[in-house]
Amino acid sequence: MKTLTVSVVTPDGPVMEDQFTMVSCKAENGELGILPGHIPLVAPLSISSVRLKRESDEEVLAVNGGFLEVRPTKVTILAQSAEKPGEIDVERARKAKERAERRLQSKQDDVDFIRAELALKRAINRLNVVK
Repeated sequence: MKTLTVSVVTPDGPVMEDQFTMVSCKAENGELGILPGHIPLVAPLSISSVRLKRESDEEVLAVNGGFLEVRPTKVTILAQSAEKPGEIDVERARKAKERAERRLQSKQDDVDFIRAELALKRAINRLNVVK
């Protein structure tokens, strides 16, 4: 069975590098499914989960935006952050979600709504990856 070498890198350093048969992720222009032999591609990633499949096994990462570079035998994900489910502090993510929701519901002029929306998306993504 053909595989792809998948590297996930953040500003803090490498998160993982391993062999997988398929990568599923969400780029800003839509969902991508990448198999070995895929044409070269560079795409900005959304705040979403990345699913890495290997036969009957699947790993999931919570990715906080970044870029995806695809080559026929290698996929590189350069992300602002990437967390495995076991690394996610669920209680912290819940509190961040509640805080962001309160900020978005408040009608105060000093609230940075774009920042609050991004914080909400990151928290929801973390919680979805843990499920």
